[in-house]
Amino acid sequence: MAHVCVIARGTRWHDNCTVIGMSTIPAQPTEAGQAARARIVVADDDLDTRELVSDFLREEGYDVQEVANGSELLVRVEDSFVGGPGATPVSLFITDIHMPGYMGTEVVEGLRQAGLKTPVIVMTALGVEQARRHTESLDAAFLCKPFNREQLLTLVRAALLEAPPPGTER
Repeated sequence: MAHVCVIARGTRWHDNCTVIGMSTIPAQPTEAGQAARARIVVADDDLDTRELVSDFLREEGYDVQEVANGSELLVRVEDSFVGGPGATPVSLFITDIHMPGYMGTEVVEGLRQAGLKTPVIVMTALGVEQARRHTESLDAAFLCKPFNREQLLTLVRAALLEAPPPGTER
């Protein structure tokens, strides 16, 4: 039976998840013995940015899920870590800071306070220096908007500890 984290405004969601023993689910190998392709969740309330990031990642072969706000991001976090049989773990979260529901950094803070080390890339165009310092204090990568495809993919590869296959550098 899968556990569900009770999420109520004014409570720290990660405390509830930690109490029920939320932990990461290891990536399942494919038939060929290779690690399953990375699943990435992209969270941004700006549709154009969310679609652009997602398209870049899909073109590189990543399995991408899109969410439009912090509350939906939190559901994806819960699905990834609490999910039950057949749940597919998230390899990387990419989130905007300022979104309806929960701010991206609130979700990252919760992940870290719950002891979860899933890589995260935080994006913003606002308050860049302060946002960068806060993001780095959460052991997350920082991406300043606007950005280009290569800046995004460089951070994604570094976060996933994967280099591009030889001869595919763009």
